[in-house]
Amino acid sequence: MSKSDRIDVYLVAGGKYHNIDYARLEILKLLAEQSRIKVQVGSDYSDISTICDSDFLITYTCDVIPSESETKRLIEFVDSGKKWFALHGTNSILRFLEPAEDGSMRVDCPEENTPFMEVLGSQFMSHPPIQPYQVHATEPDHPLVKNIPTFTVDDEMYLCKMHGEHQTLMHCVWDGPVEGFVRNDWQKGTDIQPVLYIHPYGKGQVLYFTLGHCRGKYDMQPLVEEYPVPEEGAWKSDEFYEVLRRGIVWAMEAA
Repeated sequence: MSKSDRIDVYLVAGGKYHNIDYARLEILKLLAEQSRIKVQVGSDYSDISTICDSDFLITYTCDVIPSESETKRLIEFVDSGKKWFALHGTNSILRFLEPAEDGSMRVDCPEENTPFMEVLGSQFMSHPPIQPYQVHATEPDHPLVKNIPTFTVDDEMYLCKMHGEHQTLMHCVWDGPVEGFVRNDWQKGTDIQPVLYIHPYGKGQVLYFTLGHCRGKYDMQPLVEEYPVPEEGAWKSDEFYEVLRRGIVWAMEAA
């Protein structure tokens, strides 16, 4: 039986230090607004055959890295002409080191599984303390951001090592030092940071959106027994949800 005009989507939502349950639910509600979409959900890339059979992939993860064989299949998936809408920490690898002499936490983001980061177009390396900052449209006439004004979010500002070609659609500005991460030299001429970009890869494309931090009471275990103040980041922003909706429509269209 033909699947008619059905669009099969695979959502990977899983990982560490974030309120994955909240993000998963919100993304599923947005996907449900599209009557043609049928969704399957996993917490990692282990169901790689089903992922590669889908029409597009959407991910919200933190420190979830595919195996070598899964990475190869993901590369083939995008290279063949498929689309991948990657959110927030999809490009993150985190290693918590021994505390510094003053007791402060230090995090390394080792450059492992480079092919995975190359298909995504970036790797997370660090972020300043969560604080309000402005997000600007870099290409204000692009359909993904048209008529979305500059807006303020209280979110993690992702500072990333970029890979390959990019069309940056939204950006933020940062020119200060970063503490707590091994990579801390962002003040040296790297002030413009992509927030939303399209990364062409083979016949396909990746749309990466760095916003979307959220963390609940128990999400830092075992490092912290109870996180004192829940964080909702850009999920409190109407503009964030509008870009998510447009990103889903973008992914539904053929690459």
